[in-house]
This record gives sequence, structure tokens and C-alpha cells, in this order.
Amino acid sequence: MLGKEITELLGIKHPVIQGAMAWIANAELAAAVSNAGGLGIIAAGATPPELLEKELLKIRELTDKPYGMNIMLMSPTAPAAVELAAKYRIKVITTGAGNPGKVIERLRPLGAIVMPVVASTAVAIRAVRQGAQAVVAEGMEAGGHIGELTTMVLTPLVAQAVKVPVVCAGGIVDGRGMAAAFSLGAKGVQVGTRFVCSKECTVHPDYKQELVRAKERCTAVTGASTGHPVRCIANKLTKEFLDLEYNHAPVAEIEKLGTGRLRAAVIDGDMERGSVMAGQSAALVGDIRSCADIIESMVAEAKTILKDLETNA
Repeated sequence: MLGKEITELLGIKHPVIQGAMAWIANAELAAAVSNAGGLGIIAAGATPPELLEKELLKIRELTDKPYGMNIMLMSPTAPAAVELAAKYRIKVITTGAGNPGKVIERLRPLGAIVMPVVASTAVAIRAVRQGAQAVVAEGMEAGGHIGELTTMVLTPLVAQAVKVPVVCAGGIVDGRGMAAAFSLGAKGVQVGTRFVCSKECTVHPDYKQELVRAKERCTAVTGASTGHPVRCIANKLTKEFLDLEYNHAPVAEIEKLGTGRLRAAVIDGDMERGSVMAGQSAALVGDIRSCADIIESMVAEAKTILKDLETNA
């Protein structure tokens, strides 16, 4: 079985995990991915606790399959998200933007599987020592908050550095990327941008069309000067960010520019001055399909490629 280590650990059919995208990864999308045999993830982000709790209650009505939640540790609402995860006994927790030690300490005794998203081998090794049962190695091709290493380099480095299953993320939209990830030592893949362009995703239609139209040099990375670089579709907003950074604007001014911009893109459909987070892989997304079709075609293509490589070895 493809990705047996991850599918058995998480109790899912296919080794495909939906990326956590703030304002995007809600109960509807997560449930659709889980129902299709992958692992859907609700993104806590900076969501107020009362709204996050509604999403956690909603997904129980939409699926009886395993699902998870992502906790962005730099968010002021992270402690509340941890307690909600404990209250509802969320089976799988992914974390990002911070040290997952306290999350592991709080939730693993309750039966949760904690899989931190990592951008370096040092962070991966530390997370495993703290008790992480798997890690997500995310390359800088990904959308949203990113690190410095590419998926091609990061994945094999992390896979040889830790003894837990490694999930590969960043740049994966189809079976070709999935097969490459397994060839690099991964046991599963995390997919974000491709699932934005799914029928079940509730983002503004203009957001989806912006990704479908995207070309190979469609994204820009902003916020490097703040220590928290973010990859988005290049537009007027990213130009304003880069102009501020070029002119050495204070971090507070840069961060103020980004306030509310992700919501403007996801909910209002502002493609000019909204933060249209997406990975470089948007250039490989050419249509809008169901989550089930995305996962099934991805897995089938990956199996065929890996089989052919083995046969021709």
C-alpha cells in the first residue's frame, strides 16, 4: 500500500493530507477531503474560539472519517485552540510557526497524533524528541508562511534525520509530485493550493479563477524583513509590501498593511489588494474538480509512475 505508515497512523485510506490555510480550510473543505479518503484539516489560524468551536461541531455532522486541526502557534488564539482540541479530542493536530512542545505535552496524553510542520532538520529533530509522531516537511514552494529550503532538498534531509514518518509539502498538485515525494523518502503528501481549486472549497470564485489562470512566475514572497515570509499571487498588495521592505519600513508598518488582507481575498474576492496566498504549484492547476477526483487521480498517477520506475530500474 502506498504510504502505509501514514495511512495506518492516521486511520485514512490515502496518504494525502489537506494543508491548513487560514480562512480557507474550514469544516466544509476538511470534511470533503476526509470523505474522499484523505485527512481534512481545519485551520485554527487566528479564528476566535467561539467561531472555531462552531467549525469543530459542524465537521462532526459532515463526516465520520478522521480529520484534524492545525494550530498556528504564533497566533494569540493558539492557547484557546489547544483547549478546544482537548475538549473535542481532535485525533490529529498539525502545528506551525512555533515550538510545538507544549501542544504535544497537552494533547498527546489525550490520544492526539501531533505532526508539526517543519522547515529544517533541526526543528524536525527537536519536534520528534518532544514526542511528535510524524512531521510535515514543507518546502518554500508552498503558499502562505514559508521557510528557506526547497521541497526537493528539505524532504530527503528530514527523512534521513528522523525515524518517524515524514509528510512532504510544497509544490504538490498531482501524481507526479506525489511520486517525487515518495522517491525522496516521504510517506505521505500535504496538499494546499490544489484543494483551493476544488468544488467543495468555499473561497470566493475569483480566488479560484486567479489560481487557475496562474503562470509559472505568478507568485511573490513578501515579509522576509519581518522574519515571517509569505508566498502569495503577485498583485498590487505584494508590490506595496515589497516597496515598503525595499525602503526599510518599520516592521509595524509592514504588518499593518497586511491586516485583513487575507479575508479580503478569500471572502470578498479582492484580487488586487487582497492576500491571495498560493504556492508556486498554482501554475500546475488548470481546473476545478471535486476533492475525491483530485485525490483519486493523484494516487492512481503516483502508483503508475512508481511502478514504472521500479519496472525499468
